[in-house]
Amino acid sequence: MSPNGEHGTPALPDEDLLRARTYALLARLLAQPPGHDLLSALAAMDGDGSPLGEAFRGLADAARSASPEAVVEEHMVLFIGVGGSELTPYASYYLTGFLNEKPLADLRGDMARLGIARADDVRDPEDHIAALCEMMSGLIFGAFDAPATLDGQRAFYDRHIAPWASRFFADLETSPSAAFYRAVGTLGRRFLEVEGQAFAMAA
Repeated sequence: MSPNGEHGTPALPDEDLLRARTYALLARLLAQPPGHDLLSALAAMDGDGSPLGEAFRGLADAARSASPEAVVEEHMVLFIGVGGSELTPYASYYLTGFLNEKPLADLRGDMARLGIARADDVRDPEDHIAALCEMMSGLIFGAFDAPATLDGQRAFYDRHIAPWASRFFADLETSPSAAFYRAVGTLGRRFLEVEGQAFAMAA
């Protein structure tokens, strides 16, 4: 992913930059547990008085209370698990009850059309919530080509994120095994509420 305005990509408006960075943050936290440096950076965040701003402050509070070791264990229980994880963060599972179903095939078709390639070192199916957040961030930033138009972003969001991701974040937010990741769930749920409202107003 190219930084804002670097490597020939146009500078983004502040609102889009915040959106892209929030998607990227969610992708990073859901793909792997944060280490000490990232937890320290999260702990220094602040937010305004909006519901989304409060969610950022809640994540900062959770980061200040968390240890890297505890977050690693929490991530394992929630998303990996030796005998099965508590949550199954894939679009196919949430939409059909099974992995590797039509939502994944639809996503792969859109990825090919948009020039999004799966990384060689990734073994998870592409409809993992972390991968979808990374794709949305890349579409906004222009990581795959020129930054996607708002209509293009909305089409991807409506097809691959809106039908299920808010339910996933709500499940994460209320998981009995979540402590640090409860705040991640709140941030994800509130962020998608703002995204959905913004896309609806722009339609």
